[in-house]
Amino acid sequence: MDYQTYEPHIDLKSLVSCYWTLKVPKQTEPSRQRIVPDGCIEMAFILGDDIKRYTSENDFILQPRAMVLGQTIEPFYIEPTGFVKTFAIRFYPYGFANFVSESISNLANKETPINQLFGAETADDLEQEIIKAKNTEQRIPIIEKFLLDKLNDEKTINTIVKNTVDSLLSTNGSASINSILKDDLSKRRQLERNFKKQIGVSPKQLGKVIRLQTALKMLLDQKSENLTNIAYESEYFDQAHFIKDFREFTGINPKEFINHENLALSALFYK
Repeated sequence: MDYQTYEPHIDLKSLVSCYWTLKVPKQTEPSRQRIVPDGCIEMAFILGDDIKRYTSENDFILQPRAMVLGQTIEPFYIEPTGFVKTFAIRFYPYGFANFVSESISNLANKETPINQLFGAETADDLEQEIIKAKNTEQRIPIIEKFLLDKLNDEKTINTIVKNTVDSLLSTNGSASINSILKDDLSKRRQLERNFKKQIGVSPKQLGKVIRLQTALKMLLDQKSENLTNIAYESEYFDQAHFIKDFREFTGINPKEFINHENLALSALFYK
């Protein structure tokens, strides 16, 4: 697998985490890859062969070739049909809401074709430009012009939502909503409503995903067998709580994760 990341333009750095590309040669016997939630929203362009997304054990759909993958709160499987070549934009949790009028909660747990978000003509023009570009260095200015044109200065992310996401990120997902709101519980209902609209999931769900990311990175970087230490350093209440959340978001237990062949792609992203 050839996975590369690229920094966004300075005017987009507060909203876009990175651009990334992935190339994987065609496999004689392609394997399903389990994708683990990471708390981000992504816009992706499939430039190689089609990719299956499994909706059940045996049923699948073909992913749209130009799509937005909304917030996910459970793992899912994908499988290439041949050569993999993808160009994608990874947005911060609150980033993508600045480019669309659609409620972000409507995008959760699914792929949405970009023509449903930006209109058929605009989306088709963008997709064709991305396809015809010779390389990533040409694709990045194309997508950045598109995003900067879409960015409306008057449409800013709700301040409470952004502060909540920033607090969750800075504390690796362990901050409580009460502590973030400084005991002003009258704001809680407003936060829940705006969070669903602009992020796509609840503050609690996003916090759980971000905290799990911390544990996953420790697991991959250190390959530690001491789950108690990982649970403690990731600020879980105890090891049992850590394993419960881990299984919820990955479908397997922590000890199975490191060398699980169906998680090679997710492991690559987390590294």
